[in-house]
Amino acid sequence: MLPTVADLLLIDVIRRGSPQVVAGSDGLGARVRWVHVLELADAAHLLQGGELVLTTGVALPAEPALLARYAADLASAGGTGVSALAVELGRRYVGTLPGALVRAAADSGLTLIAFEREVSFVEITEAVHARIIDAQLDELRASERLHEVFTELSVAGASLDEVVRQAAALAGRPVILADLSHRVLACEPGSADPARLLAGFARRSRALVSPSGRTAYDEASGWLFTPVGARGEDWGRVILVCDGPPGGTDTVLIERAATTLALGRLLTRHAESLDRQAHRTLITGIISQAHADPAEAAVRSRALGVPVDGRQLVAMVLRLRDPAGTPGPLGVSAHARVLDVADAAAAACRAERIPALVGTLDDARAGAMLSLNPSADPDRVLESLAARLGSGRDGLVIGVGAAVGSIRDVRRSFLEASQVADVAAERPGEWLPGRQDPPSFYRLADLRLRGLVHLLRDDPRMQTLRRWCLGTRDAHAVYTPFGFSPVDPKIWMQDGHICTGCHQDIR
Repeated sequence: MLPTVADLLLIDVIRRGSPQVVAGSDGLGARVRWVHVLELADAAHLLQGGELVLTTGVALPAEPALLARYAADLASAGGTGVSALAVELGRRYVGTLPGALVRAAADSGLTLIAFEREVSFVEITEAVHARIIDAQLDELRASERLHEVFTELSVAGASLDEVVRQAAALAGRPVILADLSHRVLACEPGSADPARLLAGFARRSRALVSPSGRTAYDEASGWLFTPVGARGEDWGRVILVCDGPPGGTDTVLIERAATTLALGRLLTRHAESLDRQAHRTLITGIISQAHADPAEAAVRSRALGVPVDGRQLVAMVLRLRDPAGTPGPLGVSAHARVLDVADAAAAACRAERIPALVGTLDDARAGAMLSLNPSADPDRVLESLAARLGSGRDGLVIGVGAAVGSIRDVRRSFLEASQVADVAAERPGEWLPGRQDPPSFYRLADLRLRGLVHLLRDDPRMQTLRRWCLGTRDAHAVYTPFGFSPVDPKIWMQDGHICTGCHQDIR
């Protein structure tokens, strides 16, 4: 990053001149892109802005009006003005600078510095230019590093969440990806408080205006932002949350991140939608407890338009079976089928006007977190959704977890729904004795005793107990109200007596 005027005042060769800031101290933070020795009174048109101008003042006019014009011309040179004007005392001015020059500099916002001792302009020029060139080389190296990282992410087909995470790590500051509806698709807060970072996000995002170019900095919010899209169609916006005016590297970083996101979207345009990717990331984080504080998951959910406070939160897992009717690996088209199920579930929730997070869990399951009104009847809502989804057809089984009142407990509801769906997918309808047709969705209570034993079939304690009970030539044992006992599988057993060897009624 280019040095500021304040940075240069600390360089030894400049300090030897005993520099004194006599006007425009507010401009000490201005960046210096070059040093120029100028002994003419009317040469401001030769400058491009951002220079540190050195002069002895020998050619400056004596008239106060002309001095004021000189200062004003430097303050507006190149459209942005010079970074500072430094005048060496002793040749033209002795002891102090003319009051007219000082007043004109203050009025025009020009930083004016007086060297009380003689200095070597050549040494200053060499020292500052060396520092500027080093800063430019650092920016080039940083840009090369950004190019390498984002190229690797593009080649690897990184997800939206991973690109945003890497961008935030490189910037050392929060990065947010939002869609054109101002919903947060991905967010990496870093060390920032997620709740504070995303508070009122939609309102603040709508206030951002890019007056010129594609990348802009909003000083009020401290956000550097650029659109994301390709082929003339923008679909989102990347935001870098800055703690001060951004540098050139920040602009390069945010634009490379936007390019990588746009490219990734083009490559996966036939896969998950943006909403599904963002929802999947959040659901996975809830299940894996990736968020250190449940409040962070709540903030992210609200940012996606799904309220969680004062609501009934119900987890729903949609489990696919392969066309042959057996659970397990579903073949090369499995992922596409699950994506279709997730999209269908999202569409069903929209049709029923139910706020929900919906995304894929793996190649066999999609998951949804339903956000219901406190007065809503979960069973009625689930029946309507199941009817729209065609539960029971095309190998689709729906497992439902218990309704919870806090985002903290949603993980438990998801685990329950997943277990129920996996068990029910084994033999839909067989877990409910006396029913002719399979239910439209399953809860844990629907599995009854046989479902429970099936659910625990791989538990080491169940396996140990079965081996202890067996001890006979027959690999079967029955659970009865009085405990486990080895049996002959050919013997007729009463309903509800379950074989722990084959996990089904023995008839």
